[in-house]
Amino acid sequence: MHLAPHIYHCGLKMRYSNGRPFRIAVIGSGPAGFYTAYRAMSKIHDAKVDMYESLPVPFGLVRFGVAPDHPEVKNCQEKFEEVAASPNFTFVGNVSVGSPSPHPEGASVSLASILRHYNAVVFAYGASHDRTLNIPGESSLSGVYSAREFVGWYNGLPAHAHLNPDLTRGDTAVVIGQGNVALDVARMLLEDVATLAKSDIAEHALDALARSRIKRVHIVGRRGPMQAAFTTKEVRELMRLPSVAFHPFDTALIPPDRSSLPRAAKRLTDILLKGSPTAPSHASKSWSLDFCLSPSAFHASPSDPAHLTSTTFTHTHLSSPFAPTSYALPVSPTQTTTLPSTLAFRSIGYQSSPLPEFSTLGIPFDSSRGTIAHDPSGRVTHEERDPGAGVHMGVFPGLYCAGWVKTGPTGVIASTMGDAFATADAIVEDWTSLGRLDSGGDETRGGWEGVKADEKVEGGRVVSWEDWRRIDGAERERGREKGKEREKFTRTGDMLGVLR
Repeated sequence: MHLAPHIYHCGLKMRYSNGRPFRIAVIGSGPAGFYTAYRAMSKIHDAKVDMYESLPVPFGLVRFGVAPDHPEVKNCQEKFEEVAASPNFTFVGNVSVGSPSPHPEGASVSLASILRHYNAVVFAYGASHDRTLNIPGESSLSGVYSAREFVGWYNGLPAHAHLNPDLTRGDTAVVIGQGNVALDVARMLLEDVATLAKSDIAEHALDALARSRIKRVHIVGRRGPMQAAFTTKEVRELMRLPSVAFHPFDTALIPPDRSSLPRAAKRLTDILLKGSPTAPSHASKSWSLDFCLSPSAFHASPSDPAHLTSTTFTHTHLSSPFAPTSYALPVSPTQTTTLPSTLAFRSIGYQSSPLPEFSTLGIPFDSSRGTIAHDPSGRVTHEERDPGAGVHMGVFPGLYCAGWVKTGPTGVIASTMGDAFATADAIVEDWTSLGRLDSGGDETRGGWEGVKADEKVEGGRVVSWEDWRRIDGAERERGREKGKEREKFTRTGDMLGVLR
């Protein structure tokens, strides 16, 4: 028998209850997962959230993606700590879903088991792969990296802690792509090491950057400044780096009359046209925004055939130079530019991948977009065939997505929050609509305890929130010894060693 939902008034909030726990599994512990959990728990009185994370530590890209010199961006962790403090929240760390754990002391559970033991499942596991250029030399030459690998390396992500990029082979690097991650990479290469030493940057990265010979960074894009994805804040930070100069660019790519530009675009162009306080002739390091260039090949030299020494770009022109959506078209006849470069970073976007059980469970995944099929609110959808009505999109009851596996790798933490709230609101709507989610009748779902009983989780060390707090305390103590906020563990075994 279904029970009609009760409504509780808490200040201006309304919280719903139907008399028994509402079990939600969130797969992924980054901002999308935590914001979805926060919103759902604030609106559903009986919501119990179990959050699954393959690493022993939470926070996803807040921990491993935000630049070390941007500590203010990590303030959202305080809200996530509040969520985790609830007795209705359980952190299930060091547990992979649907695939074997990548490390010996990790545990794994099947997605099928999770589906059996929860009223709602939210996929919020982000984007862990890179888009590729598919040009010569990309996969064969050392010195060519993805920005994601490099960011993970300097942030202490265990999977990339041993990347060990050689920053001493030459003085010039190219970053392909002109989003905020590309500018983060450039800033890490150009920033004063003494400034970085006060941050939570991984110690191995700090040591390598202290030995770096990189003096010149090209940030290269296929289109122009009016189409670039970077934001004003990121450009301003690079402009203000002490003793670092910005090289002038072709100002014909900016409208001669900027009075009608939107406010954000006008502020951005003001900064680009003003440039840096330090002239290139007086700077110890420098950078440039190289527009209308499309990468075509990475090259080695005959004397060093295994390592990158230069990168060739094909010139493009813009279909509408001042329009935000202008297309980059090849110049005819073809023109190329080759830049010396002993390091190249591909920063053209991240991509999500399907969980291994998606195909057997019939959960559709768009591999070209790197997203789970969903409606605008985040409900997972699939094709349904009706003999009378043909093919239409139906909804998987109880399945939802949030964050980059829903939207693709776009936006900042604030936009991720809004997206996660929309998904949580869909969950609330479905739970309070009689019969839409509660197909199990009066049965109470088992949650994490039910999954454990099903899977007989053995051999791995499941990490609780209290366990994480012990790891957190140990990292902060390591940081105090070095005069910084924290010194992260970069190996899973060392994280788990704190708990032994």
